[in-house]
Amino acid sequence: MRLSNIIDEKTILLDIKAKSKAEAIREMVNYLKKNKLISRPEEVIDKLEQRESLGTTALGEGVAIPHCKVKWVSNPIVLVGITRQGVPFEAPDGRPVNIFFLLITSLEDPSLNLQILALIAQLIKKSPELKDKLLQARSQAEVRETIKRQEEKQIE
Repeated sequence: MRLSNIIDEKTILLDIKAKSKAEAIREMVNYLKKNKLISRPEEVIDKLEQRESLGTTALGEGVAIPHCKVKWVSNPIVLVGITRQGVPFEAPDGRPVNIFFLLITSLEDPSLNLQILALIAQLIKKSPELKDKLLQARSQAEVRETIKRQEEKQIE
């Protein structure tokens, strides 16, 4: 499984305007609703906020992986959200988050959620230049291509 096969241009949000954690979550979820990828944005926002209340999903170094599981999602959704100004997200290193990988999976398949979280974490860990390349991307196609190239480098 590859992230680049799950992510498409409808799941890439290039210019997040949010100034807070709650605003960032709402903006990303509303973007998915606008692109007709989810039908119950309030439920997703509630689930994401519940998950954040257990502890931040910010990894540090400007990256966060907010995630949740819902009953009605059949295929996993990974939204890549980018903000150049950064959003305070209670990261362990205190730095604002610039790159979000928002993940929504089915409650019916909890192992898939863990698989995708591991894929994202591995991509970030093994691609130190990924964050800078994503911040420099000027189009959704460029973001997807950057992720695809980084995944291919890991396989080589």
